Amino acid sequence: MTTLPPRRETRRITVGDVLVGGGAPVSVQSMTTTKTADVEGTLAQVYALAGTGADIVRITCNDVEAAQGLAEIVPRSPVPIVADIHFQYRLALAALEAGVAGLRLNPGNIRNEAHIKEVARAAAAAGVPIRVGVNAGSLDKDLLDAYGGPVPQALVDSAVKEIRYLEDVDFTDIKISVKHSHVPSMVAAYRLLADTVDYPLHLGVTEAGPPPGGLIKSVAGIATLLLEGIGDTIRFSLTADPVEEAKAGRALLEYLGLRERKGLDLIACPSCGRAEVDVIAVARRAQEALEAEKLPIQVAVMGCVVNGPGEAREADLGIAAGKGKGHLFIKGQVVRVVPEDEMVEALVDEARKLVAEGVEARLAAADAGAAALATETAIELRTVQGDANRATERRAAVAEVASGE
Repeated sequence: MTTLPPRRETRRITVGDVLVGGGAPVSVQSMTTTKTADVEGTLAQVYALAGTGADIVRITCNDVEAAQGLAEIVPRSPVPIVADIHFQYRLALAALEAGVAGLRLNPGNIRNEAHIKEVARAAAAAGVPIRVGVNAGSLDKDLLDAYGGPVPQALVDSAVKEIRYLEDVDFTDIKISVKHSHVPSMVAAYRLLADTVDYPLHLGVTEAGPPPGGLIKSVAGIATLLLEGIGDTIRFSLTADPVEEAKAGRALLEYLGLRERKGLDLIACPSCGRAEVDVIAVARRAQEALEAEKLPIQVAVMGCVVNGPGEAREADLGIAAGKGKGHLFIKGQVVRVVPEDEMVEALVDEARKLVAEGVEARLAAADAGAAALATETAIELRTVQGDANRATERRAAVAEVASGE
């Protein structure tokens, strides 16, 4: 199996009990959308985020009431809380007093060097890291004027300038983001930053928008960098329920092999003329039923038994249709044949047993004759339906071209 490039070597920081950088697993972040002064409502959202994959949650601290809310939220939170600070440096000091595990400072709107250094000294005393959160939409006016816009170099220069203020007072417990809403610019900025500093990086496409566009943009930017070994913590910035951000972030890391799978990975064929069932409908029903089980498993839904078990043999479990029946398979081996109307129920039942007992035990419990019946059905379907992929005809045409003058 193909392995990812080595992760970029960085310093390591600690956000509460979550390690970031220095080879630690890539973590998932999200941000609450509630009013922070609404302690119970905010905590409910924090718990929902933690339950769907968020390792760290950021909460706005935009006024005194919000800071007071943090003082109640932090000790009751299941995950580390980062305070999001804009404009008023004293709210960063208040958030530290409230016990937050991290601060996010925006260099674009807290520009006073003395104030930044005061916050850094207080954070050092509290043992709390700071994220230098550069954003293309709130870049320092001087840098915008100098570069003519929020180009990648401008974002990196903003981050470096802020880092120097922090390092001046011996503060190095830092992570950095240089977010942009334009995916190519975001990727370019992070690549440049990765070549400039050795601090851990927080990846994200800012203001990505609602799904599906926001998801596509976020995956395009974040996955590109992760596949290059760049990035230590991520956030999907979606115009949606933040739970969707956490779910998407966690899923991306699982699909890339950067985090152990905790949830369902459902794969399905795109369907074709050979399909014996409505693959889309069966896949949708299977996904809903299996997600409710919260099983860390890869499941395949295939339209026919002709190619299904072989094509999806890497899946932990799968089902392939054929002539009113569902052929249940584990790692490509057909273990049971069930009526078509019981396909999803059988899939869920076998998934539970597979997770509880393991692959070898479930293969040993396979129904006698199930594999032979699947082969017989596949041959029958090929005979009835013909060569759906026109393999014989296509092979002959290729051979003719290859052997011609």
